Amino acid sequence: MQTRVLTGITTTGTPHLGNYVGAIRPAIAASRRPEVDAFFFMADYHALIKSDDPARIERSRLEIAATWLAAGLDPNKVTFYLQSDIPEIPELTWLLTCVTAKGLLNRAHAYKAAVDKNVEAGEDADAGVTAGLYMYPVLMAADILAFNAQQVPVGRDQIQHIEMARDIAQRFNHIYGRDFFVLPEVVIEEQVATLPGLDGRKMSKSYDNTIPLFAGGAKQLRETILRIVTDSRTPGEPKDPDSSALFTLFRAFASEAESAAFRRALEEGIGWGEAKQVLYERLEADIAPMRERYESLIARPADIEGILREGARKARAIAGPKIAELRDAIGLRSMASAAAPATDTARRQAAKAARPPRFASFRDSDGSFRFRLFSSEGDELLLSKSFKDPKEAGAVQKRLKTLGGAAATLHSLPRSLVLELDSDPVATTPDYADDRERDEALAYLRAALDLLAEQEKVE
Repeated sequence: MQTRVLTGITTTGTPHLGNYVGAIRPAIAASRRPEVDAFFFMADYHALIKSDDPARIERSRLEIAATWLAAGLDPNKVTFYLQSDIPEIPELTWLLTCVTAKGLLNRAHAYKAAVDKNVEAGEDADAGVTAGLYMYPVLMAADILAFNAQQVPVGRDQIQHIEMARDIAQRFNHIYGRDFFVLPEVVIEEQVATLPGLDGRKMSKSYDNTIPLFAGGAKQLRETILRIVTDSRTPGEPKDPDSSALFTLFRAFASEAESAAFRRALEEGIGWGEAKQVLYERLEADIAPMRERYESLIARPADIEGILREGARKARAIAGPKIAELRDAIGLRSMASAAAPATDTARRQAAKAARPPRFASFRDSDGSFRFRLFSSEGDELLLSKSFKDPKEAGAVQKRLKTLGGAAATLHSLPRSLVLELDSDPVATTPDYADDRERDEALAYLRAALDLLAEQEKVE
């Protein structure tokens, strides 16, 4: 059983060494665990709250996407996409806005901090505060709830936003009488690595003390390391590794044996200049191969965009049925469906099928390709078998969409149904509670397949 874990990446600024060690490297390592269904998105809508410089936003999206890919993020094993490529997110933001209490947003830390700053300066409480800043927690909730993410790794300053997402989801579920949303759990990495910057304080853009990860190449990396502040102890004098920024940086990349050797060298009096050269060489050993991949990627922005667009396609296969389900729940459903009288359960289900069902393709953990058929309410109707070739899976979908129920043979099993094409089992339904529910599902499934065929003819 996989756990869906969602990580947002703000697209402002250029990544530095602290970003890599504290966030990028551990997140990529976690995404490789077989029990994790990892979603990574470039939070470019969020970036608009922090920056109104189009060139900076554009460049940052490219640089940060290239950085994560160069650092080892595998787009075939995760869902990696741009927030702005998912139109379901702003739509969900509005649906959630309509159930979110203003008082909840009034308590958001970022908004309160802006208000407090204005009040202290004798300004109007909301001076310079945009609706984007105020509504940030709702957009973040939509990012999470659109995919029913179960876990969201964040820093401690973001815990409140996850709690607000839970509150908003619970309110929606309560108003509309069903658990439409999974309530996300916050994940705090207690041992998140923080690196010292050039002046010994925590490495941060706000302190202007960062060491670039890729920017400027090897020459810039070496020159920046040479600017790290050290004490006045001369060559031959013992140095204290535990109070040295050089040792902390070295240890973040080195093995235990390498760290032990560097510790001894400092304690035995290695000069600071020589120690900085040792640090540079150790960092460059890890960074150089990533930098080479980064420079190759950054030179081919169309390739990066293709990767992100494919990630968006995978993401929308989940978000689309979710939004369709929510639209139906809140009354934004097809008007035609309201006119059809329902005389029994099967006819009611068939009437629901008047709203187009949807196919959603995905890639399994073993590399094979499968698809699901969802009702417009978001219920899973079919799960296909595994296909080695995505074209083969696509051909089966195309056939079902073209020929409808006439192309398929449906066999009843004790708890479920099997769909066959030319005597070849290609998909199964979920298990049903009893024979009556299974038989009703059979009628609904045939109606859904026929509707797909009708829709295909119109298109």
